[in-house]
Amino acid sequence: MDVVCSKATDFDAWISLAREVEPLFGPMADEKDFQEALRKAISLRTAFCIYSEPNGGKKDLIGGVVISKDANEIAWLAVSQQYRGKGYGRKLIEYAISKLNPEENIFVQTFDKSIPEGKSARNLYLDFGFVDFKDGGLNPAGVPTVLMRLYESASSAKE
Repeated sequence: MDVVCSKATDFDAWISLAREVEPLFGPMADEKDFQEALRKAISLRTAFCIYSEPNGGKKDLIGGVVISKDANEIAWLAVSQQYRGKGYGRKLIEYAISKLNPEENIFVQTFDKSIPEGKSARNLYLDFGFVDFKDGGLNPAGVPTVLMRLYESASSAKE
């Protein structure tokens, strides 16, 4: 299964995935700002996803990632519960990194190490070489987060 650029017709599947991860991420699916940001990412071709092979004519959204080229960051990543631990998150992160500027720091906000439910996501970023950069505060679900970065450069010392 390949990572593909999302299309407008994928919107409802993304909203279902967002609803699934809301307990850890906070309210999104019914939030106008999230919906508008998602539509914008799809139209800018900065939202990517993986679908399952059609099973009886129906394919499932396995997971998705949104990047921000301006901020050089992975802005959002989620994999559906039933597909976690099978390498899809890794595939999405690899793809996202390939679309960002490798000459600059790449950022991602993820769960703080104190959050057991976020351990696998955090470990995945660590596997790619991301390191804790600074406290990310609480996300909309009230879960502590950390901002991580990949590739320390001379310019990052000035931040």
